[in-house]
Amino acid sequence: MTTPTIPQESLQARLPNPTTLIPELGGVAGALFKATGNGSIPKTTISLVQLRAGQLVGNTYLTVLHTSDLRKAGEAEERTTAVASWQDAPYFTDAERVALALVEAVLTRSDDLYAQASAHYDDKALATLIMTIGQVFFFIPLALIGKRLPGVSPAEQWRK
Repeated sequence: MTTPTIPQESLQARLPNPTTLIPELGGVAGALFKATGNGSIPKTTISLVQLRAGQLVGNTYLTVLHTSDLRKAGEAEERTTAVASWQDAPYFTDAERVALALVEAVLTRSDDLYAQASAHYDDKALATLIMTIGQVFFFIPLALIGKRLPGVSPAEQWRK
């Protein structure tokens, strides 16, 4: 049995380009990208955390986006695929496991990970990891409520 697909051209995001509605959003998004890209944690860790956040909220746009980013960075398919089951997957470093646990802890209210995280990240890296989680959480409402289209760049979705 084949899975039915919806042609991309018939799909539309629910909201118009939010930066035209709220021009300040561009500055906020730019600041978040700059803060998370300060080099204190690997870009791969950022993408793994953001992929896991997309999985946790059940959003195809975010999972496709961050899976694609990991593939473009040359990440092994096993690692990308195993993010959903990272707890027993042999593909992640201890620092990556803590980062993945932190994104889940934010969503499930677990307070016992600080000691584990501080064993792998200095204060700046931990603050960056917190900003990484905050960055993807900032965009989750746009992805969920605005129904962003998987595999379609924002520029293509909002050409109107």
